[in-house]
Amino acid sequence: MPVIRVVVVDDEALVRTGFQMILNASDDIRVVATADGAQANDVIRRELPHVVLLDIRMPDVDGLTVLRQIRELPVPPRVAILTTFDTDEYILTALGSGASGFLLKDTEPEQLAQLVRTLAAGGVVMSPKASRALLRSHPRVGVFKDADISRVNLLSKRERDVLVLVAEGLSNADIATRVHLSVSTIKDHVSSILTKLRMSSRVQAALLAERAGLLIQSDDSSRRPNDE
Repeated sequence: MPVIRVVVVDDEALVRTGFQMILNASDDIRVVATADGAQANDVIRRELPHVVLLDIRMPDVDGLTVLRQIRELPVPPRVAILTTFDTDEYILTALGSGASGFLLKDTEPEQLAQLVRTLAAGGVVMSPKASRALLRSHPRVGVFKDADISRVNLLSKRERDVLVLVAEGLSNADIATRVHLSVSTIKDHVSSILTKLRMSSRVQAALLAERAGLLIQSDDSSRRPNDE
């Protein structure tokens, strides 16, 4: 398996070192560099990582500026925002500017490597627990018009199932394995979902799924005995 190249951008050296030590313990992940906001653009352009873990609140050059710089690259890496939710009022802008999700800074170490793998594979870091925390702390991110939510009814049963898995952060390959379909078929489903929901990204679709109650329904159905 190719090694996933990661750059960690945070203004706190302790955070950078902690993430680096945790991720480098995995054979398939390598933190090739760490940087603060002022160094980030040069480091990312030099190292060409697959994944960037980006703090949104930094004193010199903030995460939104770094994110804009990243999006200008010919082949931009996948970016997850590092957040605590309680103070990160800029996270809504970040999600609308191309971020592929968000990581809690107190993410359990054993989960961190898998979340990076999910990002590298094209998934979103949007676990139900984290998305609910975001919706609670930033209600505006979940403010969808009734017409937006009603478009969920346009989805087929299969598309709803796929949307729930997207909201759980799974990549197309992981979804294909879960539902026993080809990756190309899942890509078609995701494209159809985004078109029907009139959403421009998997992150937006995932948040709409949460607001529409699909994740709660999924949790309930997983707890019910199989009636078939």
